[in-house]
Amino acid sequence: MHAVEISRPGGPEVLVPVERPTPEPGQGEVLIKVSAAGVNRPDVFQRKGNYAPPPGASDLPGLEVAGEIVGGDLAGSGFALGDKVCALVAGGGYAEYCVAPAAQCLPIPKGLSDIEAAGLPETYFTVWSNVFDRGRLAAGEALLVHGGASGIGTTAIQLARALGHKVYATVGSDDRARAVEALGATLGINYKTQDFVKEVKDATGGRGVDVILDMVAGDYIARDMQCLADDGRIVIIAQLGGAQANVDTSQVMRRRLTITGSTLRPRPVDFKGAIAQALRQHAWPLLEQGAIKPIVHATFPLAQAAQAHAMMESGENIGKIILTM
Repeated sequence: MHAVEISRPGGPEVLVPVERPTPEPGQGEVLIKVSAAGVNRPDVFQRKGNYAPPPGASDLPGLEVAGEIVGGDLAGSGFALGDKVCALVAGGGYAEYCVAPAAQCLPIPKGLSDIEAAGLPETYFTVWSNVFDRGRLAAGEALLVHGGASGIGTTAIQLARALGHKVYATVGSDDRARAVEALGATLGINYKTQDFVKEVKDATGGRGVDVILDMVAGDYIARDMQCLADDGRIVIIAQLGGAQANVDTSQVMRRRLTITGSTLRPRPVDFKGAIAQALRQHAWPLLEQGAIKPIVHATFPLAQAAQAHAMMESGENIGKIILTM
């Protein structure tokens, strides 16, 4: 099969087309003939040598795919040969064929193309797990999303808004601020020209928000704490601003704040399968109704994965970047 591998740690140019044997699915796994695969920040970190695949996972990058089930262990899965699915995987997505745990597969929502569906798993699994499970965003509560124009950001904004929450988002330009507001954000904040702490406090009448989805970390954490209402929660999912932060622990105690976080890739199949079922119940109907939608910024043929990575690192995308087979 055709695939793209990381030849050595480095820039986008180290992504090279190769021929690989078609992978063999094991117990509880299916083989997917891939039609499209999502590009995500963890792929970039892996390419640079900073995010190794978990034990047993493919060394090929790619954490989400869409396509057709063509083989594997289908017993008890609810799927059949020929079914069109999208899937969260621990690696191997940049290829014509990919193995996925059946529990981490979801049917492609009615009305969506394979390209759109390929942009769903990584972002929807991440948002549901961190905003609603770990962050416990509850009725009447408000959410702040950093990186609001990213795939994760556009997903979090739409899903939280569709479920009745006010959402605030930081982005890197005025155009992006208007774009996230068009997706349902109450307020888009240009962090390059505006103080997001002041904007959030002003917009919420001084109360602050209840949950913050933070992919920056670093010196954002102290500022996040100023944005939180009492009993608020910060959920860290990436460290684009660095791993170290200064935390005023007296605020944590006095205002009962929570700082938490997670990484999804190394979690067990059962954990991810439970998220898949929650998404099928709560998010998939919204997708099929058109209440929310995947935002695809650009597509590239598989062999141009390097160009796709260069675009992601440029920060110009609003929504997902997808590879097509």
